[in-house]
Amino acid sequence: MAPKQRVSSRIASVTESATLAIDAKAKALRAAGEDVVGFGAGEPDFPTPDHIVEAAAAACRDPRNHHYTPTSGLPELREAIAAKTARDTGFNVKAGQVLVTNGGKQAIEEAFATLLDPGDEVVLPAPYWTTYPESVRLAGGVPVEVPTTPESGYKVSLSQLDRAVTAKTKVLLFVSPSNPSGAVYTEEEIVAIGSWADERGLWVVTDEIYEHLVYGTAGMVSMPVAVPQLAERCVVVNGVAKTYAMTGWRVGWLIGPQDVVKAAINLQSHSVSNVCNVAQRAALAAVSGPLDDVERMRAVYDRRRRAIVSALAELPGVFCPEPEGAFYAFPSFAGVLGRPLGASGRAAMTSLDLAEIVLDEAKVAFVPGEAFGAPGCGRFSYALSDDDLAEGMARLAKLLG
Repeated sequence: MAPKQRVSSRIASVTESATLAIDAKAKALRAAGEDVVGFGAGEPDFPTPDHIVEAAAAACRDPRNHHYTPTSGLPELREAIAAKTARDTGFNVKAGQVLVTNGGKQAIEEAFATLLDPGDEVVLPAPYWTTYPESVRLAGGVPVEVPTTPESGYKVSLSQLDRAVTAKTKVLLFVSPSNPSGAVYTEEEIVAIGSWADERGLWVVTDEIYEHLVYGTAGMVSMPVAVPQLAERCVVVNGVAKTYAMTGWRVGWLIGPQDVVKAAINLQSHSVSNVCNVAQRAALAAVSGPLDDVERMRAVYDRRRRAIVSALAELPGVFCPEPEGAFYAFPSFAGVLGRPLGASGRAAMTSLDLAEIVLDEAKVAFVPGEAFGAPGCGRFSYALSDDDLAEGMARLAKLLG
């Protein structure tokens, strides 16, 4: 009798998060004494604001937080998330439509697990965050990638969406502001895409975790607000990680129709019971508190955004649409691939090759576009210090020049 496969096919098919892998490699090189500038991790370089930390410290001393709490989240946090959602996006929801999760990743995974049956298709504009297609597959769904171009600002068109739809399509994934491209759709574009999904009876899962990180004349518009008739077939994913510099606290949420949220709560009741109470108390302080620290951080990201776009524009063979949101630049290296680089004369045929050469020879880490469904490109987080950003861009210029 042949031995059984040790790891299930479903889990064996899941690839490691490329962003975390690149970040881990950069940290390992630093630990070994290498001077590496890391543009890989999508993580604010600011500490969590003091009033949030103090709320967590107080929560540790409160015996109420030493025990199980409702799977759906602390009632006061659910209420605060509903109020914050109305304040920040104009989307009016009830606390019963909110499920608190262990970060945005769990919210995304549970949204797809709740909505999809095996074989259901999810239209996924590319470039996309690396976790999206894996969550779709884990739920038994089929991600249908729709590639966009740097020339379009990495925005998908209605004609592209039309070509991607089949009888098996159930969900459109929509993200604005976007990780990894920094693209922000206008209100008119969001209305058009939302109306398109509504006319076809599709669900929309929309990730709003970068809602406060928009720049210039760009504005964040929530899909169910722009297209209210879609609200009963829309799941909104969000969290405290990016806005409040709380990536390590692991608190996110999903908002949706009550029947979908109730089903997701049932699912979560068999996995994590409840999200860490201390982290939930910290999140409560974050979402119900002032936005002064958020604006201060946003202003710094904006300065860095302009600096990295300017530096990338000077590199021969590199084209980078100006990002209007999040904290990433996503340049195309089409004009760099295939030519000798640096003193070694090594040539990169793909952006995977390029990322390896840049890390080896310039000690600069970025995430290659293959991880996001966009070969030939790369993601550069500008959530790092001004000095590191300038040094990293200088090294890249020396290698590519």
